[in-house]
Amino acid sequence: MVTFQFERTAPLPLEEAWRRLTEWPRHGDVVPLTRVTVVTPGPTRVGTVFVARSGVGPFAVDDRMEVTVWCPPAEGEPGLCRLEKRGRVVRGWAEIEVRPGPGGRTRVIWREELRLRPLPSLCDPLLRTAGRAVFGRAANRLLRRP
Repeated sequence: MVTFQFERTAPLPLEEAWRRLTEWPRHGDVVPLTRVTVVTPGPTRVGTVFVARSGVGPFAVDDRMEVTVWCPPAEGEPGLCRLEKRGRVVRGWAEIEVRPGPGGRTRVIWREELRLRPLPSLCDPLLRTAGRAVFGRAANRLLRRP
């Protein structure tokens, strides 16, 4: 199991950065070979479940996630979303936080704990590096696209 964190600053209001990062199907638009399906009816709230299916054919894995904390930003206050990863292969959690940043920008903090079964701990350094790169690139793209 690995943990990682990264931060981004975006020239967006808090609410817009939050919207771009938490419209779950958009993640499938920015992560290669991934499709995101929201299982529960909207709007997003605690208990919302969605699945990110990544890969091709028999080499695809499902990352089933449930929203366990849903505190959207309001009136300049930070927002926080926590997802529990409950798939057979992908386990762990992710947190997406938006806070006021310098000059009216938004500071995004993304924290993640990730375990891919049955990868041995010997693979942890590679998984940490790959996770930070893939999710960091996804966050960049989500924040750039309206």
